[in-house]
Amino acid sequence: MTTKALLNGGPADLSGKVVPITPPGQELKIPHRGGYEHYRVTTRHEETEEGEVTVYRWWERTEVAE
Repeated sequence: MTTKALLNGGPADLSGKVVPITPPGQELKIPHRGGYEHYRVTTRHEETEEGEVTVYRWWERTEVAE
């Protein structure tokens, strides 16, 4: 089953995006511009064009070691 999440905060080009998550969990790790943006699940839900989704809030960025 694929669920979707609404990203809240973090880089401007990710904030507000709806992304698929499989399976749903407590954290998301999204590859972005040579690193990862980390989001944590919240208790909030929002109605989007793709239906009601869980809001995940940005909490940190990690860099990929070269």
